[in-house]
Amino acid sequence: MIDAVQGKQTQAVVSDRQPILQAKGISKAFGHVQALDNVDFELYEAEVVALIGDNGAGKSTLVKILSGIYHKDTGQIFFEGQPVEIRGPRDAERLAGISTVYQDLALVDVRDVGSNIFLNMEPTNLGFFINFRKLYADAKRVIDQLHIDMPSVRVNVEELSGGQRQGVAISRALARGRRIFIMDEPTAALGVEQQHKVNELIANLKREGKTVLVISHNLEHVFTVADRLIVLRRGKRVGTRIKSQTTKEEVVGLITGAVAGDAVE
Repeated sequence: MIDAVQGKQTQAVVSDRQPILQAKGISKAFGHVQALDNVDFELYEAEVVALIGDNGAGKSTLVKILSGIYHKDTGQIFFEGQPVEIRGPRDAERLAGISTVYQDLALVDVRDVGSNIFLNMEPTNLGFFINFRKLYADAKRVIDQLHIDMPSVRVNVEELSGGQRQGVAISRALARGRRIFIMDEPTAALGVEQQHKVNELIANLKREGKTVLVISHNLEHVFTVADRLIVLRRGKRVGTRIKSQTTKEEVVGLITGAVAGDAVE
């Protein structure tokens, strides 16, 4: 079992690189409830990180602050070493290259794959008429880049499987030039085969040099896709573990408090 000292050593493995995204001293309260208490957080380029913890640990609050849904009470956020002030989802995308894919995916079911990928940024002729030939060609290029098994970019999204729908949502973010992908419970309500497709999609994003943050209650999924795990408990960051240097039992212990959290200097 890895103790607190070893836990700090695992952090040192990645700390010699500058994070692509970093948060320092993030706190957020809702009335008398302290949802986040002085939380530090970091993501490095081309890695997959799992943010885990029990219900009420602060995962959703942290993600909503990073994606601009909530405003932090205290703390700072940095993108590539420069401070950024994220006041809304557009700031998260524009200032920090963050795209958040929630469970509902925000897709238009009655429109086709290509139209969903380039929703509100369709290529046009003379600035007026949508250039569908270019739209579908560009959509196929993005789909192929991520090696997504898609019947056609002209098929309506409502006809796709859960894993394919995830692929469309991620492709839309990739087409917009996003570098950081936050995925909220990406395998929830999916069958085994579709979960495997989502895992492949995450691996393909990493190969493309993108950074992926996965929020999940499914430790089997976490240990399949993540390079590093960050554990929250009661609004505090209590542990960071590199997957190859920990076990599911230890991670469960960090989540529940049965294992002591990392010492904070």
